[in-house]
Amino acid sequence: MKVHEYQAKELFASYGVTIPRGRMAKSVDEARAIATELGGTVVVKAQIHAGGRGKGGGVKIAKNADEAVAHAKAILGMTLITHQTGPEGRVVKTLLVEEGLPIEKEFYIGMVLDRSKKMPVLMVSPFGGMEIEEVAAKHPEALLKLPIEPLMGLQPYQARRVAQFLGLKGEPAKAAQKFAMALVKCYLETDASLAEINPLILTTDGRIIALDGKMNFDDNALDRHPKILAYRDLDEEAPLEVEASKFNLNYIKLDGTVGCMVNGAGLAMATMDIIKLHGAEPANFLDVGGGANLEAVTNAFKILLSDPSVKGVLVNIFGGIVRCDVIAQGVVGAARQVKLTVPVVVRLEGTNVEAGRKILAESGLPIIQAQGMTDAAKKIVAAVGGR
Repeated sequence: MKVHEYQAKELFASYGVTIPRGRMAKSVDEARAIATELGGTVVVKAQIHAGGRGKGGGVKIAKNADEAVAHAKAILGMTLITHQTGPEGRVVKTLLVEEGLPIEKEFYIGMVLDRSKKMPVLMVSPFGGMEIEEVAAKHPEALLKLPIEPLMGLQPYQARRVAQFLGLKGEPAKAAQKFAMALVKCYLETDASLAEINPLILTTDGRIIALDGKMNFDDNALDRHPKILAYRDLDEEAPLEVEASKFNLNYIKLDGTVGCMVNGAGLAMATMDIIKLHGAEPANFLDVGGGANLEAVTNAFKILLSDPSVKGVLVNIFGGIVRCDVIAQGVVGAARQVKLTVPVVVRLEGTNVEAGRKILAESGLPIIQAQGMTDAAKKIVAAVGGR
C-alpha cells in the first residue's frame, strides 16, 4: 500500500525524523490559512501517488500567502501527468503546504527490502534530487548500501558511517546519525517495504531535514497497523484493483488486451510470458490463489470482463487445492451474468479436470478449450488478432 507524502511525513515525525513545518490542505481556504500561519516562503505540493510532480507542474514555491492561494487554485483539481502516472494522469484532490527552507546541500537516503540479501538495506548517496537508479548506473561509487539486521536495527557505527559517507562533520554529522537511526526504526516498526527521502537536505543553518518523503507498506502486515491502513486513498488506486481487493484477489492492471485468470503467482508470470512470446500483451496479472472458492472465481472473471481494454480472456488453471470444476463453474456463471462478448480460452489441468472440462463443454457458451499452455496461448492470441 502506498501513502501520500504528507502521510509519510506524519509517520516520520512520530519517530523523530525531522520534517519541514506544514500541513495537508483540501481547499484553497485551508491552503491560505496554513501559508499565513507559516509566514514567508512556502511550498505548495500536489499530493498524488506518483513521482515527478514538480516536472508536471504540481510543486510550486510561493513568496507569500497570496501566491500560495494562486498556486493552490491552479493545482487543486488539475489532472497531473508525470512519468509515473501514465498519459491519463491523476486528479489532485489534496495539497501539502509547508515552509520553504534554505538549502545548503541535497542528499538521498532510503530503506528498501533487498530480496537478494533477504534483509532490508539502508541506501545513502550525496547525489540528492536524482533518480536512485540513475545514481546506481552512472555513479555506483556514490551509493552506500548497508544491510540492516531487523532485530537490531541501525547500529551506531553504521550511523556514523552514513554521516561520513555524506561528507558531514560536526553538528550536521550528529544530526544525520540521529536522522538515520530514526528512519530505520520507522521503517522496521511500521512493516514498510519502502521508506525513501529524496532529497534529504542540509540547511544553511546546519539542520538535516526530509524535504520529500515516500513510504510503501506490506499489505500482509496492515492488520497490525490500523492507523496506517486508515491512510489508504482509494481514489489513487485503479478501480479494478480496488474491486479485486474486496475478494482477496491479487490483481494488477497492465496495458495489454489479453485478460488473464490464473492460480498461483509463478503460473501467472509464466502465462503472461507465453502470451507475449506468441505475439500479444497481457491486460493484467490476476492470481485467484490456491484456495479460491466459487464466489472469488466468479468475481475475478467479472473484473476481467469489465476492463474495456480486454479483447479476450485466457483462463489458465492447474488444479491443486482449488478444483478445476469450481473454476469452470465460476467461469460459466460469470460469463452468463455479464453476457460474454469476447473470446475466452480455458486451459485446465489437475484436480477434477475432466469434470471441469465437461462443465465448459456443456455450458452452451462459446468457450474455447485448450490442451497445454502453448496451445492456450496460440488460441487466445489468434482470437484477439495477434499472430
